[in-house]
Amino acid sequence: MDADTVLRYRGRSLTTGEVAFLRELVAGSPGASRRALSLKVCEAWNWTQQNGSPCDALCRGLMLKLHREGHLDLPSARWGSKQPRRHAVVALVDVPATPLAARLADLGPLDIRQVRRTPDEALVKSLVQQHHYLGYAHPVGEHLKYLVSARGQPVACFCWSSSARHLGPRDRHIGWTKEQRKANVRFVAYQSRFLILPWVQVPHLASHLLGAISRRLSDDWQRVYAHPIYFTETYVDTARFRGTCYRAANWSFLGMTTGRGKDAPTKTPTRSFKQLLGYPLVKDFRKRLCAGA
Repeated sequence: MDADTVLRYRGRSLTTGEVAFLRELVAGSPGASRRALSLKVCEAWNWTQQNGSPCDALCRGLMLKLHREGHLDLPSARWGSKQPRRHAVVALVDVPATPLAARLADLGPLDIRQVRRTPDEALVKSLVQQHHYLGYAHPVGEHLKYLVSARGQPVACFCWSSSARHLGPRDRHIGWTKEQRKANVRFVAYQSRFLILPWVQVPHLASHLLGAISRRLSDDWQRVYAHPIYFTETYVDTARFRGTCYRAANWSFLGMTTGRGKDAPTKTPTRSFKQLLGYPLVKDFRKRLCAGA
């Protein structure tokens, strides 16, 4: 970092002048919450997402980092739980566990709906919280949720979110430079949750749904966030699963994780190793993702 840079946060260099501006803004806004302050910063810096919404969560993360490192004094957080907000308690919805066993051809029409920012988003959260082995965690950044129903009852849920900035196997598979990755990682989506409800027994349903949702994912992302998706990825915990449905849907093995997780302080593995799988949504995904930074 040069002498005028206080810190770098997710690719953004913050200067001493910008930190001074933040201090003045906080001092001049007594009683404002952290979120209200971040919205003011986004407005002042014209810091917006592709769809025009303010980069509120990203800005709060930046301000919190400055606060923790002693560069900025933020007001006390108003959300009082000791648990991280993204792991807040999910309101559970009671859904009858009606057994459903059928051949895919006999199942009937499948209703696949993108439910982000709709009343059914709460149902997806509840089902994932109750029946997915990882539970539900609220993603930071862009994300979509899907609810799949058949014969008038839910049968599956999917969650996609913004991808991690650094994934060695994926980055090598795409072949982009650091600058290209920073500019274009927003065109990559991460499938964070995939749930077939435990009382649903329909062979080949999983791979069928992976294909069906992959075909519409980019258009749905475009409608909500004003930009497309060119590539999608997910992890498979090999201690629990074999990833058969992904291979049946033509997803590719990209490599293994390091077992260290995000922002690990050491190089010692602290969690299970997982397969990283990827699927291109357009044929020329490399050309698009390696476009000029």
